[in-house]
Amino acid sequence: MVTWVLLAFLSAFLLGCYDICKKMSLNNNAVIPVLFFNTLISSLIFVPFILLSYTTNVLDGTMFHVPHVSLKMHGLVMLKSIIVISSWNAGYYSVKNLPLTITGPIKATQPVITLTGALLVFSERLNLYQWTGVFLAILSFYMLSASGKKEGIRFSHNKWIFYAVLSVILGAVSGLYDKYLMGFSDVMTVQVWSNIYQLLIMIPILSLLWYPGRKTTTPYKWRWSILFVSLFLVMADWIYFYALGLPDAMISIVSMIRRSSVLVTFMAGAMFFHEKNLKNKAFDLLLALLGMIFLYLGTR
Repeated sequence: MVTWVLLAFLSAFLLGCYDICKKMSLNNNAVIPVLFFNTLISSLIFVPFILLSYTTNVLDGTMFHVPHVSLKMHGLVMLKSIIVISSWNAGYYSVKNLPLTITGPIKATQPVITLTGALLVFSERLNLYQWTGVFLAILSFYMLSASGKKEGIRFSHNKWIFYAVLSVILGAVSGLYDKYLMGFSDVMTVQVWSNIYQLLIMIPILSLLWYPGRKTTTPYKWRWSILFVSLFLVMADWIYFYALGLPDAMISIVSMIRRSSVLVTFMAGAMFFHEKNLKNKAFDLLLALLGMIFLYLGTR
């Protein structure tokens, strides 16, 4: 198995753990401060790497070195941060208000959008196995909409479904942009500075949009799961960026494998959150997973 495929699967597992902790953090909790503290903690994790790289030679020549980059590069990373924060805001609200067994499979369809962009932007070409995987992923989304109706969740009339889909679209755009950035940058530059800029974006969102009206909305409560949201995300993203930087890595395939995190979140939804209609959703999930298997077979 090629290295970048293995790393993509490891990133997927960590991403599933991240989604579980995110759901635990958001249940009956205010969304914006949870997201703010996630970006704060993630940024604090990387501050020592910046200081050591800029003031000493300790990290020189290692994969954890943060190089000096141009203002243009900082601007490109800032744009990525804006896309990511927009995706996360929409995604956090959908996770708070929808079952994991709904949001997980919806996120599993993100690679289909990424794939379309990869075909148009990077001229990636898929074989029969990979096209079969794409078809199964699309079919799973259609089946999931039918399962959601049994819980009173009408995909065409539910604003949280719209938030989930918006998050997926922006996530796909971010994935394509990541592939572009990794063509001439490095893992630490993209991940470290994107986290810092995400925090800077969240500060005015927290202070201007949430704080003035905090007493009229869902109150914020600190939970230790918020810390683990950041830890799992930092690890999952670092491995993801590293995989994208390897020779011959295909963003369409890496993105699809990353969505196998839905298996972890689906099990959590069943075991810890006692969500409903699991039998039908399990079939929908199976279609999505079969799609990922076919995509993997197409890389061999």
